[in-house]
Amino acid sequence: MAKVAVLHTSFVFVNVEPVFNDLLAELLPGAEVIHFVDSDVLATVMREGGISEASAARMVHLAEAAEAAGADVIFSACSSLGPSMDIARNVVRTPIVKIDDAMALQAAQQGTEIGVLATVLTTLKPTSDLILAKAAEIDREVRIHQRLSEGAFDTLMSGDRARHDDMVSREAALLAKDVDLIVLAQASMSRLAGRLQDETGRPVLASPRLGVEYLAKRVHEVV
Repeated sequence: MAKVAVLHTSFVFVNVEPVFNDLLAELLPGAEVIHFVDSDVLATVMREGGISEASAARMVHLAEAAEAAGADVIFSACSSLGPSMDIARNVVRTPIVKIDDAMALQAAQQGTEIGVLATVLTTLKPTSDLILAKAAEIDREVRIHQRLSEGAFDTLMSGDRARHDDMVSREAALLAKDVDLIVLAQASMSRLAGRLQDETGRPVLASPRLGVEYLAKRVHEVV
């Protein structure tokens, strides 16, 4: 039986959104899933406006703990801290899958004017940079348009899902005017993909399913 470690930087996917547990149960039935949470590091990154060396080290420590626990594959569920996993890959031997890897590649393949929509400011740059890197790998030129739904994440964490959803919807409508594809920069927005696609008339990509599908592929390769 495969053992998968999921690294979190918020309790949103423990207390509010069951999306990862549902997808793991569907796509990796029978796998043992263990969760590692540093519920303060995202707040630190948001407060500091970026990933400090100390914050990156905290994520590397989570990866090291996951490896020590015997994980076959490590899945990083936080977009904002994604760059720290590039450091972790040089420290641990266990394969690491970033939640946005598959989504960023698909966006680079399908879009030209790509909108990146976030509810946390510090997620915009890592997601945009990853899409640009994937585009460079496949020799495509794309342009990124960033938009923040300010305050929506705090609204979600307070338990007001409906207001969060409406806030994100308003920003998506504005972003859609300038782009041919929208990327939801955080897994906490993924429930809205269908709604936003219907409302904007643009393809909308969300990371959880794409990310866990790629995770399942890596698990089957490793185990």
